[in-house]
Amino acid sequence: MTAPIRVLVCDDQELIRAGFATIIDAQPDMEIVGECGDGRAAVGLAARLRPDVVVMDVRMPVLDGIEATRLLAGAGVPEPVKVLVVTTFNLDEYVYEALRAGASGFLLKDAPPAQLLGGIRTVATGAALLAPEVTRQLVGRYAARIRPADGDPPGGALTPRELEVLRLIAEGLSNSEIAAALVISHETVKTYVSRILTKLDLRDRVQAVVYAYRRGLVT
Repeated sequence: MTAPIRVLVCDDQELIRAGFATIIDAQPDMEIVGECGDGRAAVGLAARLRPDVVVMDVRMPVLDGIEATRLLAGAGVPEPVKVLVVTTFNLDEYVYEALRAGASGFLLKDAPPAQLLGGIRTVATGAALLAPEVTRQLVGRYAARIRPADGDPPGGALTPRELEVLRLIAEGLSNSEIAAALVISHETVKTYVSRILTKLDLRDRVQAVVYAYRRGLVT
């Protein structure tokens, strides 16, 4: 039998924390290994328990979810932990920074239980979860405040087709939607995405979106 996905839940609201834990623990392929109410505790528990996925709130006391995510999954972390940020979109202005900090994806707190569980499974496999239906509102909302990075030409290592795919990723399209837009197969899109991540030395789809906005490929 495959080992269950080990999940650590971090949220400063006890009711939400308990609700997440109940939903997750009821799944045959998941188990809750720990709960906590602030980012500092999450970092300590993750180091000790080594969960497969940390479900992380953003606004918390002691240490917020952004800094906790950076310590768990940011650049230079020798053994990064996968972090799924679960946030209240209408109130939260820091999700973009959480993605930059190394989160593997995000969901909204009012997402149905099935979406939360699917998100945990997706992130646990090493894939990124960037909900297409809110990507444009969420990342695009802060695009004007993201200055293109200096250095190499934007996407200089990519072919024109790969640049086209990268822009569509950044606009929030799923692989299936990209395939339909470009009239190519789903498997071909997956190949392009893999090449883009490899060429740009990016970990996942989330980092690809951040890269595209920082390089001014999307406006």
